Amino acid sequence: MPDTLPPAFDASASPAAAQQLLDQWLAHCERAHPKEIDMGLTRVNAVRDALGLRFSPDTVVVMVAGTNGKGSTCAMLESIALQAGYRVGLYIKPHLVHFQERCRVGGEPVQAASLLPHFEAVEAARGAHSLTYFEHTTLAILRRLASEPLDLVILEVGLGGRLDAVNTIDADCSVITSIDLDHTEYLGPDRESIGLEKAHIMRSGRPAVVSDPVAPASIEQYAARIGADVRLLGRDFQHGGDRQQWQWSGRSKRFSGLAYPALRGVNQLLNASGVLAVLEALAERLPVSAQAVRSGLALVSLPGRFQVVAGSPTLVLDVAHNPHAVAALAHNLDQMGFFPRTHAIFGAMADKDLQAIMQRMAPLVDHWHCCDLPLPRAASAEALAQQLRQLDAQQLLKTPGGLSVSTHDSPMSALNAATAQVGPADRILAFGSFFTVGGILANGLPRLGEGAGRSDPASAPAAGG
Repeated sequence: MPDTLPPAFDASASPAAAQQLLDQWLAHCERAHPKEIDMGLTRVNAVRDALGLRFSPDTVVVMVAGTNGKGSTCAMLESIALQAGYRVGLYIKPHLVHFQERCRVGGEPVQAASLLPHFEAVEAARGAHSLTYFEHTTLAILRRLASEPLDLVILEVGLGGRLDAVNTIDADCSVITSIDLDHTEYLGPDRESIGLEKAHIMRSGRPAVVSDPVAPASIEQYAARIGADVRLLGRDFQHGGDRQQWQWSGRSKRFSGLAYPALRGVNQLLNASGVLAVLEALAERLPVSAQAVRSGLALVSLPGRFQVVAGSPTLVLDVAHNPHAVAALAHNLDQMGFFPRTHAIFGAMADKDLQAIMQRMAPLVDHWHCCDLPLPRAASAEALAQQLRQLDAQQLLKTPGGLSVSTHDSPMSALNAATAQVGPADRILAFGSFFTVGGILANGLPRLGEGAGRSDPASAPAAGG
């Protein structure tokens, strides 16, 4: 039976009606293509051309790819550019609660109503071409961002780079963050293969920043082959510092006495260093003052990236979902100080390296609250719990006090169970997927005891935040 298109958008509709119509479009995009992931740019390029989609020559486009650190890099670049007074658009993904989080203008998610004409335009332009959910939504957001005058547009790549729908746009500057093994069935079995896939966001004659301190050789080799101006961490820019402040130096610029970025975590200086290298590369088109850099780094925020919610108990939210990101999470948790017990709310996709994730986190977790997630790719709570039990039986887990595990039908039900069991000095960690953290934030930051940080639902990512 053919899928029925959502009704035409009425500009006089209420925000609630616009949100409902956007949800219908998203459901249509999920049903419209037989595959969730269908790598290739042929269909996307054809629809892009049919739309006449292009950014103004006055708009600087920065594209960010990598395995980990993309979101933080995008957020810091956005924050600094906003502090410098520029009009900034951002495409970041995935969202935690509401789809509009993926498209930001002026530092705020756009309204649902402003996206609807662009979903309709993509549908009208695609003709016989079938688009995946990601391709359709990407084109709609790109068209939305191109519809108004912006000084800077920041585009986060989804999967890989070479065949990712975002790569239908030519960037003025490309950024490649840390590279690790993820999506190997699409990107290749090792870091060199994955690095080469991501290197294809580079463009001939244009700057490309690499903030991975041990970058795969394939990235520099590809840059040399196409004539990109590659800037490598450790060669073209570097950073250093002590516990109070840090400094950065590039080819021609230096920043000293910098406060640490507001984003927590051991890897954030790598991401911040890459951002400053981007700003150096684009200095003629987007000059930025040292004060804008300081203010931008001090004010940047990104929910779900080692987000610590003060209260009794402490709540930590982190979207880490591959071994590399989980290793950084474990280090960050270890640096937080002493907590008598840690309860982990864990939901994850079935195709992740679950054994490596579990083994890395086991020494820090006193009780696992495995939870179901609302999508077919997710491992069930029972499957996660069973794998933990098997690893424990094989003595492959180093768990303090022995394995303790329970299952729950959602992240929020897992949080409720954990809250009922912990003491005020304990710690609750939610990690493993954007959907795990998003399930916790769906109604705002939870209140976990006296003094916990919930101001209102707007304090979490919402229709406008």
